[in-house]
Amino acid sequence: MIILSIETSCDETAIALVEADISGTKPTAKTLAHVVQSQIDIHKGFGGVFPAVAKREHSKNLTPTLSKVIEDGTPRLTFSDTKEIDWKKIEEILLREHDLFTAFKEYIESNKIPNIDVITITRGPGLEPALWVGVNFAKALSMAWNIPILPINHMEGHALSVFFDDEGNYRDIKLPALALLISGGHTELIAMSEIGKYERVGETRDDASGEAFDKIARLMNLPYPGGPEISKRAKLHREKFPALTFIPKFKLPRPMIHTKDNDFSFSGLKTAVLYAIKGMTLSDDDISCLSREAEDAIRDVLLHKTLRAVGETGALSCVIGGGVSANEYITNSIHDALITQGITTYKPTRLLSTDNAVMIAYAGILRIWKGISTPNFSYDFEADGNLSITE
Repeated sequence: MIILSIETSCDETAIALVEADISGTKPTAKTLAHVVQSQIDIHKGFGGVFPAVAKREHSKNLTPTLSKVIEDGTPRLTFSDTKEIDWKKIEEILLREHDLFTAFKEYIESNKIPNIDVITITRGPGLEPALWVGVNFAKALSMAWNIPILPINHMEGHALSVFFDDEGNYRDIKLPALALLISGGHTELIAMSEIGKYERVGETRDDASGEAFDKIARLMNLPYPGGPEISKRAKLHREKFPALTFIPKFKLPRPMIHTKDNDFSFSGLKTAVLYAIKGMTLSDDDISCLSREAEDAIRDVLLHKTLRAVGETGALSCVIGGGVSANEYITNSIHDALITQGITTYKPTRLLSTDNAVMIAYAGILRIWKGISTPNFSYDFEADGNLSITE
């Protein structure tokens, strides 16, 4: 089975080809091609993702990205002649994307149909304008190539991104598991009783952890995205001033760390930084010191709440997904704390930690393998920026 996977939830246009075998007792997955068109350089000037610009860039990038993925995957693909296509219906699907329709039509009419079995597409959550471009593109492609489609929850993609190792072998992750999903738009704790069955046991009440990193970085005039910049400076500061000798110049709160629930709040952390540096001209040392304290504060809260949720849910393993999972200081701290309890922590590779199309394919593979979902030709689903993993 060959899956074409499309992801446009935020500021990265990603398409992948993944070959899967679900005939045995355990599925396997091999990535044949994966292309990610990042918009980071475009959004740096805004200090964050500007939805209208993200939508425009997806519309511009989708067809050439598809072309590149098909080209890269050609050694494992076979092709057949294009059949008669109802372009009027496809034009209706891409009604709001005239330039995309023009490029799409030119590509489809100039190329044969690859032997793809399923199209998986991110339906949500995310930036709704960006999601709609990808969803409509996937519907148009499904119709033009007569390939069944399967909508996927973006956060489920992050949660399931660790269920295959680097060689594409299925990992026997002990269930029930606790998933800590941490990104620019989400911070939530999900109890996974099994694949496809999720219960949210904790979530942010305002800013997500990744959003807090970006906002704090902006206050210090660090470039977007802020998380990697803060992490880099914090690491250098720890190497220069080991923990035993470190006395922080700035002391930040650990919001909601002692509440009797598993929820988060990070908006106050940004406000605390704002007041801490008010009227100051920050030196490089000040920025590094504050980066360290901000990362420590976010780490402390995430660690405390994760440990609490693991105990309450009886989880046998922990899965960490989302862009902030690339922060080794945070994930290593959680791993080290849980391994003493005999609980293994899993996180994706750096490539699969940020938004990508491979994880959307993985989620589709596992849902088909488990018999939870069946790809079809129904186009009545919509993009949903607030889609919950529990739906």
